[in-house]
Amino acid sequence: MHCIDFLFLSRTYWRRGTGAVRSALAGTFLVSACSTPTSSPVLLSATRAAEQPTATAPPATVRLPPPAAVRSMADVRLQAARRLIAANPEGTYTGPAPDPLLAIPVLEIELRADGHIRRIDVLRMPQQAQDTVQIAVAAVHRAAPFGDLSRVPKPWRFTETFLFDDDRKFKPRVLD
Repeated sequence: MHCIDFLFLSRTYWRRGTGAVRSALAGTFLVSACSTPTSSPVLLSATRAAEQPTATAPPATVRLPPPAAVRSMADVRLQAARRLIAANPEGTYTGPAPDPLLAIPVLEIELRADGHIRRIDVLRMPQQAQDTVQIAVAAVHRAAPFGDLSRVPKPWRFTETFLFDDDRKFKPRVLD
């Protein structure tokens, strides 16, 4: 068996544990990083967990219809929210938002005249579950383009608030 990449394991499992768990994991990783899997059941289970797909794995590609014509930025924002839901069926929910939300990242999305993404800025980073920002950014990229904006007055940008539940599924605030 090849030596296990300590940096990969530390990035993956360090954030998940508390102080005592981190100490135990660090010792286990340092002592048995190049040993066989049968000598360390903790390391073997950690390796198996690393091989399993995570909840934030990219979903299968969904083919979206071409975007509809838009007349205002309000139309763009509504169409973007609908395309976010359509492009990310496994990562979204459409019911009412739960009372305590896991995270609420806010993105500012700037578009080109053809509706493709020019830039995405994070306006609000959640204190907990910071990985939800990357989920939201990836979802926006999957949902693009958002329609021909050449007849809409500039600036071609809008903000979108993502309401994440405990399962790390989101709902655009526009649809709430």
